[in-house]
Amino acid sequence: MRTVELEQIMAALDPERVMAALAAGFRAFAAGECQVAAVGHLGFPGDADCHIKSAHLDGDDVFAVKISNSFYGNPAGVPKEDGVIVVGSARTGAILAVLHDHGELTGIRTAMAGALAARLIAPERPRTLGVIGSGDQARRQVAAIRAALPFERLLVCARRPEAAAALGGEAVGIERLCAEADLIVTATTARAPLFPAALARPGMRIVAVGADAPGKQELDPELVAAATVIADSPGQCIDHGEAGWAVRAGLLDPARLIPFGQALAEPPSFAAAETVVVDLTGVAVQDVVIAKAVWEALAPA
Repeated sequence: MRTVELEQIMAALDPERVMAALAAGFRAFAAGECQVAAVGHLGFPGDADCHIKSAHLDGDDVFAVKISNSFYGNPAGVPKEDGVIVVGSARTGAILAVLHDHGELTGIRTAMAGALAARLIAPERPRTLGVIGSGDQARRQVAAIRAALPFERLLVCARRPEAAAALGGEAVGIERLCAEADLIVTATTARAPLFPAALARPGMRIVAVGADAPGKQELDPELVAAATVIADSPGQCIDHGEAGWAVRAGLLDPARLIPFGQALAEPPSFAAAETVVVDLTGVAVQDVVIAKAVWEALAPA
């Protein structure tokens, strides 16, 4: 068994290869061509949690099991995230490697999923990107989406104006962000809607990242119910994503959810006035794909 630390992991990572592999992984997941175990989740006081995810793509030589910890309330100087991905042989069961990535691979694959979603749903000639939140994942989403699409402006709604400057954007209130942004990314740890459905104008496009565990919520269920909803995993999104709040309120028929991988395989055509939400809860297929890419780059020929 090999233990691989972060510096080696990052040196082995090929972003373009991983982005293409993630899209293929989502398509395989939607087609039922992989095993994804139920998500394990532990919650702790002080806005802290642990996620456990595992998956195997049909026919692959390896599988992956991930432990990812987020303790956002940690004091200054104490890392807020840590984690490992265990790479195992699907032929013999041998543990091949422990990728001690400190949660970095989770951050990267989440941002890449956001970029894939943004490319899928953005209106023609998008100009203004809006982001709600200013933490690590908000920063990653902004970088990944701006690399994928030609946004000229960035509007940031955050609790601290200086945080907007740190992201390279203009600090604005939620009303202005909703009125002007061509695409909105929500990347917070919120447990209540960030803005009311009344602020959603026709044609609003949203990539929702924050609701990745029970109790988390960023969007008004009425907004979600009125939108075309694309779900990275319909089951997970109903259980602990944005879609779940609308389903439990009796506002959204679960049959309306469009699997993300299906949409990537056959991109829908959206009307200009159509509101679209991509509900990203984080799927273990993303973890096995990025871990496999790192392992294959590290493993001896």
